Amino acid sequence: MAARYLHIPIGGELHNQEVNTILRRSLHLSGTVLRRIKWLPDGIMVDNQRVTVRYRVQEGQVLSVRLTDPAPTSGTVPTPGPLELVWEDEDVVVVNKPPGLLVHPSHGHFADTLGNFLMYHYQQTGQDCDFHPVHRLDKGTSGLLVVAKHPHAQEQLKQQLHTDAFQRVYLAVCDGHLPASSGTVDAPIGAAPDSRARAVCPLGQEARTHYWVLQTWPQGSLVELKLDTGRTHQIRVHMAHLGCPLTGDFLYGTEQPEKIARPALHSHQLSFTQPITGAHLAFTQPLPKDMAALLPNTDNEVML
Repeated sequence: MAARYLHIPIGGELHNQEVNTILRRSLHLSGTVLRRIKWLPDGIMVDNQRVTVRYRVQEGQVLSVRLTDPAPTSGTVPTPGPLELVWEDEDVVVVNKPPGLLVHPSHGHFADTLGNFLMYHYQQTGQDCDFHPVHRLDKGTSGLLVVAKHPHAQEQLKQQLHTDAFQRVYLAVCDGHLPASSGTVDAPIGAAPDSRARAVCPLGQEARTHYWVLQTWPQGSLVELKLDTGRTHQIRVHMAHLGCPLTGDFLYGTEQPEKIARPALHSHQLSFTQPITGAHLAFTQPLPKDMAALLPNTDNEVML
């Protein structure tokens, strides 16, 4: 199975530095990741020889660090299933998630989630990777999602969340019309009493959603949204709070199976900094057919 290594040629600026210092300051490996890899036979090597984190490197040597897991620890079972890969490199994979698919294995869903399908893909392609989710999408939400292949990439991407380096843009079809053509919902979200739903409440967690109305018709609106925070069901709760729940939202609005079988929400754009190379990566996925069918026309090629 193919493992992911970083190879660092030692120049004069790193001469006589401890491996521990280089890994923390230059590669930004966390203490958690270091504790994991330093016990692996090929976790930390200099010129293909295993060394400790206290080893002092010399100019001309090559320091190698293993990033991927030698054996999966997440417990996610590899299972064949539909998987639309938008991007894949040695550190991350970007997936276009279909509606109706859970991201994480959970009670009653141990082998039919995105995580299971990814693990099967890694197995079939000979990759020593485990399931390291960075963010999540609700079961009913479609669109772009990034998953890390190893703990270091996961940690680096999670640090980007809710910063300018990690941007997510959603498209939603809402019932009714929003109070303005654009605006910000700044309303805390907490658990709703006696329900699995969430609700706007004074003692909830801080939550901010920015919106821009792209199109309206007598019964609804197409809305673009960006989040400053990532609370559970944030967009669904905030749109319902404005009196414009997502079309088909059985929990915060009205179930409408004749129109759409899920809340009409799509992860449309995703951009982030590649956690190892530092490259800027950006992706776009158009509206899926079930949401596009809700619109009165489809003349906007950018969105559809």
